Amino acid sequence: MKKSDELNSYQEQFIIEKTDSDEIVVAIAGNPNVGKSTIFNSLTGLNQHTGNWPGKTVSNARGKFVHKNKSYILVDIPGTYSLMASSVEEEIARDFICFGNPGATIIVADATCLERNLNLVLQVLEMTEKSIVCVNLMDEAKRKKINIDVKGLSKLLGVPVVGTCAKNRKGLVDLLDQIHNITVENQKTNTFILKYDNSIEEAIKILEPAVHKNLVGLNSRWVTIKLLDGDVRLINSINKYCNIDILENKEIVSKLQSAREYLNKMGIDNVLLRDKIVSRIVCKAEEISHRVVYYENENYNLRDRRIDRLLTSKTFGIPIMLLLLSFVFWVTLAGANYPSELIFNGFSWVEGKLDSFFIYLNAPWWLHGVLVKGLFKTVSWVVSVMLPPMAIFFPFFSLLEDLGYLPRVAFNMDNFFKKVCAHGKQALTMCMGFGCNAVGVTGCRIIDSPRERLIAILTNNFVPCNGRFPTLIAIISIFFVGAQAGFFSSIISALLLTSVIVLGVITTLAVSKLLSRTLLKGLPSSFTLELPPYRKPQIAKVITRSLMDRTIFVLGRAVAVAAPVGILIWLLTNIYIGELSILAHCAGFLDPFARLVGLDGVILLAFILGFPANEIVLPIIIMSYMSGGSLLQLDDLFQLKELLVANGWTWITAVCVIIFSLMHWPCGTTVLTIKKETRSMKWTLASILIPTILGLSLCFIITTVSRIFIN
Repeated sequence: MKKSDELNSYQEQFIIEKTDSDEIVVAIAGNPNVGKSTIFNSLTGLNQHTGNWPGKTVSNARGKFVHKNKSYILVDIPGTYSLMASSVEEEIARDFICFGNPGATIIVADATCLERNLNLVLQVLEMTEKSIVCVNLMDEAKRKKINIDVKGLSKLLGVPVVGTCAKNRKGLVDLLDQIHNITVENQKTNTFILKYDNSIEEAIKILEPAVHKNLVGLNSRWVTIKLLDGDVRLINSINKYCNIDILENKEIVSKLQSAREYLNKMGIDNVLLRDKIVSRIVCKAEEISHRVVYYENENYNLRDRRIDRLLTSKTFGIPIMLLLLSFVFWVTLAGANYPSELIFNGFSWVEGKLDSFFIYLNAPWWLHGVLVKGLFKTVSWVVSVMLPPMAIFFPFFSLLEDLGYLPRVAFNMDNFFKKVCAHGKQALTMCMGFGCNAVGVTGCRIIDSPRERLIAILTNNFVPCNGRFPTLIAIISIFFVGAQAGFFSSIISALLLTSVIVLGVITTLAVSKLLSRTLLKGLPSSFTLELPPYRKPQIAKVITRSLMDRTIFVLGRAVAVAAPVGILIWLLTNIYIGELSILAHCAGFLDPFARLVGLDGVILLAFILGFPANEIVLPIIIMSYMSGGSLLQLDDLFQLKELLVANGWTWITAVCVIIFSLMHWPCGTTVLTIKKETRSMKWTLASILIPTILGLSLCFIITTVSRIFIN
């Protein structure tokens, strides 16, 4: 009975829920950076759902489309370079194709580097003949004067091959027709058989009949090769799926032993066998590529190589990266000033009308205060301060992403992370954290090693998210640049903000090193990082996607949190116990400890109340300092500085606020995401305590040193 339960739970991983029994499941596989997601989105549109593979932390996207009155479910298999199952992604991709029994499998390949992509194509074709090869990015190949004989490739592989340019939807109708032909018309494809050395083929002949007899429904030749190879992960998967123990099947064990004895007699052990199998796949891919790919210009990627020599060089790689980051911040700061002022003035005009409306209604003062001075004023501040910078920063970030620069960032940072025994891909998850730390934590799924993934999760919060930028920018502008706007002021602000980011990165490396030597000991693992070709971004699509998927999403979350918090702060500052408001009592309680670390009770309380979202920390500080707990009109940064200085702020306070903003507990959304990803309350608490203790310690040191040497 226990085995039956295990069988059902394992098979559930491959059951795709259907709304109609006639729906056909189609899998889409491919290397990373080949446009697989673009094809998936083009075919399914908005009719898609993203979750996790059961028991895994790898995304599972599926969507639906209709072609020729037939409904299909498209399952996006994790992008991978191989099916040798050395990572979670490879295991999921292999097992779904093997056990999920899709009606067809689309294998997406990059037309500009077909030879390398053919390695995965050949591995999939060894598993299933119900395949379609989609050679994508044909427009880029044409631009680089690379010609591909699609018909010749189809003839060599024995399956349909379609050339596409997914971003322009070219060739997608042909792809849909081929899916229909294989799944509905039952179009026959030729079984692809990759021939190995004579000795390996002889061993296959010894074992395959027993496999074919006992493992019905699986590709007997492919399973035979994996058994000879000693693929433990696949053997375990087959045992669970078929509810048997292969190594207890006397016939299979006997033939497997005979086949291995034969190979040993021929001087082929397990290691050499694996090498020969991989070598044959690589050689076959090279052979096919030479027959179907024609280069008008052999130096088609010379420009990319020259650019990479500069952007990834040991001398210039890091400085250029910092200059680019500073440039993005400068454009964001310089471009956001006027729109922010315009939006805030617009909200102020609306606020005046609301004041008149409530006075006209003769509404109770507390209702007027809660709705206008609390809720509306806080929301208007958050929108005014956050919307313009995000509307500039996110499109720039997305453009760098589309250009192909972010993998170069990971390449430049890889050596630093290797030295602290962390994973090079952590650089990519840090970049994701700029927008939202919760997204950065989710992005840590790309790291295979559980130890290194956990390090990346625990240190992601040291990169300031978009919610912390308003506080950082305001404090830097007021205390270290000067409140006046101007060209040089914005440049200095951008450089100082970049310095804060660099401090966050250095802290990430230091804490990663500490964790690697204490709680999470281990050596760094190697990984394959592809540097994709530089691509001309579709600016209109990038801007639209970044505004809708990132800007509006983050702003909506901030507003949803700011509204109730604005009401709460107004109530806390207007409900009195004795001669002091509730907020004053709370701030007074925290004040002695806060003073030790260079803050005050109001600032520390603002960070605590800002736990749901970092965007509201600065509004809470201002509302707490001002009379009546509302964000009264502040015409410019001069008035804001006067308010802060009047409440005891110095440049030491400003430094400590910046440090603590960079290093304190994650926001509520990020904490929930960490709990979901780690499935551990212990590590969730660690993610809260590590940055908080470090931030408080640094603030204490700065405050103590300044008091000794300055006072």
